[in-house]
Amino acid sequence: MLEASQIIELLKAAYGPLPRRRRRQPLDELVLGVLSQNTSDVNSERAFNRLKSSFPGWKSVAQASAAGIEEAIRVGGLGPTKAARIRALLDEVRQREGSLDLRTPGSLPLGEAKSWLESLPGVGPKTAAVVLLFSFDRPAMPVDTHVHRVAWRLGLIAQKASTRQAQETLEAMASPEQMYDFHVYLIAQGRRVCVARRPRCPECALRHGCPSAALYYPSLAAETPA
Repeated sequence: MLEASQIIELLKAAYGPLPRRRRRQPLDELVLGVLSQNTSDVNSERAFNRLKSSFPGWKSVAQASAAGIEEAIRVGGLGPTKAARIRALLDEVRQREGSLDLRTPGSLPLGEAKSWLESLPGVGPKTAAVVLLFSFDRPAMPVDTHVHRVAWRLGLIAQKASTRQAQETLEAMASPEQMYDFHVYLIAQGRRVCVARRPRCPECALRHGCPSAALYYPSLAAETPA
């Protein structure tokens, strides 16, 4: 089984350095996480940008009607459900923090920070990890469909592992300094090569260490690593 350092090294050689994701404020990242549920990245970004442009700030969103929020985020789908979650989320953050400035998770031990975030309305392990990794620079591993699929095909996790189980397994594989690269290179691999319907194993930089490659392409079983 490939180690995290090997995966990073091989994918970095294949893709080169990846641009760092734009850092958002923690509350922005949290709301975007709610909007990303059961929709594409493109639609969730559109919904988020429309929400931000429709209101002058999160205080205004928190004071808005559910119908007003729903109209702003309609493009992302599930408007009524997500509008209710966003209102409940903002209300809970304000009650805990005394304002809509989300700071506490940045100062808690990592496990406590995850629990703190996951206890908010509409926030699960993936969204909590996204906020911690991208807004607080904490070594958490967000597990989306791409990360889960690539990790399963590589034999790093079980196919039916839950998001939490996959997260814990992958976090244990990488050092804190490796976590960001480990995450973003697995994402890139899932989008570019290890795609859902049929992975493009012959062009995969990880094929010699991947137990799934020969299953999809039997001819690769006899291939000698370069």
